[in-house]
Amino acid sequence: MKKMFVSVMGVFTILSFGYLVFSVMNAKAPSATAAKKTYTGVLYVAGMGGHFAKAEVTVDPNNADAPIHVNNLDRVVIGTKDTHPTHDARVDVGDPNTLFWSTYVLDPQGKMHVGKSDLKTGDVIKDVALDPDKRAPGDKPPLYCASGQTKQSFLPVFMGTEGFIDVFDKKSLELKHRMFVSDLGYKPGTYIFVHGINSNDMKKFAVVLNQKNDEGKANGKVDFVLVDLPSLERGKWKVLAKNTLTGEPRKTLTFREFFSTDDTYLYQSAGDRLWVLDGKSLKLVDEKMIPGGGQIHDAMPTPDNKYVILTVRNVTEGCDASGKAIPGKEITDGVFLLYDAEARKITGKSASACLDCHKNIGLGDKSAILCGLDGVWRK
Repeated sequence: MKKMFVSVMGVFTILSFGYLVFSVMNAKAPSATAAKKTYTGVLYVAGMGGHFAKAEVTVDPNNADAPIHVNNLDRVVIGTKDTHPTHDARVDVGDPNTLFWSTYVLDPQGKMHVGKSDLKTGDVIKDVALDPDKRAPGDKPPLYCASGQTKQSFLPVFMGTEGFIDVFDKKSLELKHRMFVSDLGYKPGTYIFVHGINSNDMKKFAVVLNQKNDEGKANGKVDFVLVDLPSLERGKWKVLAKNTLTGEPRKTLTFREFFSTDDTYLYQSAGDRLWVLDGKSLKLVDEKMIPGGGQIHDAMPTPDNKYVILTVRNVTEGCDASGKAIPGKEITDGVFLLYDAEARKITGKSASACLDCHKNIGLGDKSAILCGLDGVWRK
């Protein structure tokens, strides 16, 4: 009986030891990678045809090769290519069914436009035609490009010279203030391409300008000025922070931007590269070159800030009315790219926001010039 007890204990000891060894080894073994969150939503991409591309998208970071899939393409029309070319999309922070916009080129009557549309119907709610400012005649583009907002105001940014930020009442679209960047110390002729965006807490507004060289070209140096948004809305400048970043002359050109939803970072399109800045100090956090020689024009984060959707102008091969590629025919297509904010890398292939729609209506041999975007994510 005693021997049997010893034998049982021996077996138990061996089994226990084996279990412990297996447990230790298993603890060291790689665990299965958890699936990454998938995002769905509708992105509104501004275009020079007088409309916005309405792209229903799925963003699946688990698909490393093609993380952005465009499920459907449609349009939100605000005018024609002659009257309402636009670079500016801004979804109302208080109403996801309202899209504010402004135009990039004067219409045939010499007017520039600011308006808003109903995203449920696609109808224009209000369209205000404005005379160009004498200090910024706008006889040649660019006019408005970027924009910001508060709960009560829409703030389109005049991209040309002299650059300024307008403050419109959202309900009436009455112009309340016009804020020239010359009052920030920037003389006309010393800068090119003004852009800007509000922080999500509505406390700050980032103003971004490209410096010029003696030949009047962008010299690669970009000034960032963070101002107080409540003061700006009241028609006053109050500077909070400044910084200057340097890229490559004539290639590094800043366009539109977004703050992360928690305002920790500023995601800045910069032509040949993406810049990620600290949202308070404006110091550089990350820099990524755009693959394939594309030119980035906007950068919008997902709600959890793990990824950023980039709008990029990309040279590709055009196609005929049947959708067949035309050898040697190069056109510009507007595409989406994905930036992984946690891994700090641009990942996967691009997805077309323009060409797939254009080729279905026989315009696959024409360039599609996109710029800014905004969107509504589904929960």
